[in-house]
Amino acid sequence: MSSDFEGFEQDFAVLTAEITSKIARVPRLPPDEKKQMVANVEKQLEEAKELLEQMDLEVREIPPQSRGMYSNRMRSYKQEMGKLETDFKRSRIAYSDEVRNELLGDVGNSSESQRAHLLDNTERLERSSRRLEAGYQIAVETEQIGQEMLENLSHDREKIQRARERLRETDANLGKSSRVLTGMLRR
Repeated sequence: MSSDFEGFEQDFAVLTAEITSKIARVPRLPPDEKKQMVANVEKQLEEAKELLEQMDLEVREIPPQSRGMYSNRMRSYKQEMGKLETDFKRSRIAYSDEVRNELLGDVGNSSESQRAHLLDNTERLERSSRRLEAGYQIAVETEQIGQEMLENLSHDREKIQRARERLRETDANLGKSSRVLTGMLRR
């Protein structure tokens, strides 16, 4: 369990380092490369959010006595993620001013930009739909496992009750046998 968490931590650290370096480079790039870089950083931020979600799920599965340390780490990672998003928004503001000027100056480029924006939004929507579907599947599987566990526990309870009843019968028979033997010894 914690090895999965540590693996996610390493992936998160590598990803955030890449994002930080790319955010710092955005303002200095030519316009065409900026578009690519911004799209790339957005995708990496989504990946980082997904990693945080995975790490959060792992923390929930850790026993309560060990969970505190991991919860503190998660808080710091979430703060780091918030800082990255803020830095990215700041770098995008400078970038969006350039894009706005570019759009107002060139009408033909506007439809391409809108199309790219719509495609990007469609892709995000599809990713979100896939994540929701995966979450739904996990919930269904968890419900099935829970139902199977309840059935197993019910069967185990019946077995324990039958064994307890047999023990009572055996105890009663031993008591009768003891009385008969005592009676026989007296005679």
